[in-house]
Amino acid sequence: MEVNIIGAGMAGCEAANYLANKNIHVNLYEMRPVKNTPAHRTDKFGELVCSNSLRSNMIDVASGALKREMELFNSLIIEAANNTKVEAGSALAVDREKFSEYITNKISNNPNITIIKGEVTEVDLSKPTIFASGPLTSDNLCNFIRHEFGEKDFYFFDAQAPIVKRESINMDIAYLKSRYDKGEAAYINCAMNKEQFEVFYNALITAEEAKVLHDFDKDLKVFEGCMPVEVMAKRGPQTLLFGPLKPMGLRKTPEDRPYAVVQLREDNQEKTLYNIVGFQTHLSYPEQKRVFSLIPGLENAEFVKYGSMHKNTYINSPEILLPTYQTKKYPNIFFAGQMTGVEGYVESAASGIYAAFNMERYLKGLDTLAFPKETIMGSMASYITRPATNFEPMNANFGILPELEKYYGKKERKEAYGKRAVETMKAFLGSLND
Repeated sequence: MEVNIIGAGMAGCEAANYLANKNIHVNLYEMRPVKNTPAHRTDKFGELVCSNSLRSNMIDVASGALKREMELFNSLIIEAANNTKVEAGSALAVDREKFSEYITNKISNNPNITIIKGEVTEVDLSKPTIFASGPLTSDNLCNFIRHEFGEKDFYFFDAQAPIVKRESINMDIAYLKSRYDKGEAAYINCAMNKEQFEVFYNALITAEEAKVLHDFDKDLKVFEGCMPVEVMAKRGPQTLLFGPLKPMGLRKTPEDRPYAVVQLREDNQEKTLYNIVGFQTHLSYPEQKRVFSLIPGLENAEFVKYGSMHKNTYINSPEILLPTYQTKKYPNIFFAGQMTGVEGYVESAASGIYAAFNMERYLKGLDTLAFPKETIMGSMASYITRPATNFEPMNANFGILPELEKYYGKKERKEAYGKRAVETMKAFLGSLND
């Protein structure tokens, strides 16, 4: 048995690892470094092009429950993250270089995986294939997909936050703390009083944006989860104060009452680089330096990487896919990853597991299966394939799960959703084993 997988990002690597460990041979196609993308910087597999955070590890958060579901499938991405993590309180954040190196080594050393470098422009649809080429799929392959599946040009713009050197942060002003002291005091915090915030805010909303978007469309359609900080600010100051600059739980001392707080998170295990949390941006590089240096503690910050924006493409999954990630048109062709409309690193990887699970069943002549909607993985597949007149990407969240049968308070309700999801997935997999 043999499967072709297009793309060695989160979903592609997860799918390749799953199938290879089931003794199914995988031809894994990756166009980098033969042809690069506007956002990638290396030729490594599973490269993180935006944040280095895989979000919360807590069971009462959908991303935390999703990670536990993925561990039931021996997820490569979660294994890599746990082996390359950096301190981030209750979140799971990684050293981005070591993370991609770990994944690359695992995939490269698997005897059931053959790596083929170069751009794929068309695919033999008679062969079992998983499209996992990601939101930065090349124009040539996009054209092939559009031709074969009658696909329109769906896209949104995604943004990256800047990264600064730890040694250039003024720790006489900044301080270490995690919100409400959850986990280690892992974040560097830069507090502002009202006057400092107003100066920063006015500079931010009047700053000059970058003139060129890698030759992409000028009419920006931005995913809410990666909204550029300057776009967010133009909705009003409260959008920042209840968003990335939220001060609650971040007092330096019990007597302090900061008006706003900017957080920085470790970007590597050596703790020499920090990214500015929630500061995805499309400002020009000189303006990023000028405006972000107004943040107390970052007045002399040295930027090793400025924020930027890139175009992400995704398919119209309600028209093309079944809840199994199988295409309606070809039962041997699957899609996985962010191009399906699941948004986020962990979500993309989880969809790779899901597609590989059903590809294995298809190859063995078994019925493909939709995961229970009570699971995070199942609810995401259900969301991206249900009829929609205005289909948009979605992060994992409890809001798309079926209601709980019992009433709970707010915190208990979230934990109940998470626990039910994991236990339902365990029972589902157990029933297959039985």
